[in-house]
Amino acid sequence: MTNDHAELRIERATESDVADLLMLIKALADYEHLAVAADEARVRDSLFGPRPAAGALMARLGGGAVGFAVWFHNFSTFLGRRGLYLEDVFVRPEWRGRGVGRALLSRLAAMAIERDCGRMEWTVLDWNANAIAFYKRLGAEVLDDWRVCRLSGDALRKLASGSGL
Repeated sequence: MTNDHAELRIERATESDVADLLMLIKALADYEHLAVAADEARVRDSLFGPRPAAGALMARLGGGAVGFAVWFHNFSTFLGRRGLYLEDVFVRPEWRGRGVGRALLSRLAAMAIERDCGRMEWTVLDWNANAIAFYKRLGAEVLDDWRVCRLSGDALRKLASGSGL
């Protein structure tokens, strides 16, 4: 542990964090070679509007944002309980290996316990060996036999209209 940890703060994100959140979201997208369609207004409304879709945590060292996590509740019919789903977690590369990611995940795990969640889940890209190894060191089970299915864009609209049947 370095002296940086004395300053590490994991806090619930507030509306004043939207610009920092979007900056970190864009950094995550760059790392994963993805595009970002979200803007500040959409992030603000989705996280802090009248019907928030998710919650967010900020990791700060000193005054700077060095990481974030976005989560929401899902539900397990088999457990009969809600779960905590981690949509994204990201630590700026220059701050990795200093306990920031572990602190974010630890706070989320504590929230899951406090909220009586049956489990905490997330996905990881199969090429991200460093993240997979990190999650395994934390005790996470990587479920190789499950695949993510996604409908978006035209395919989502087609199925919604009934013409995809």
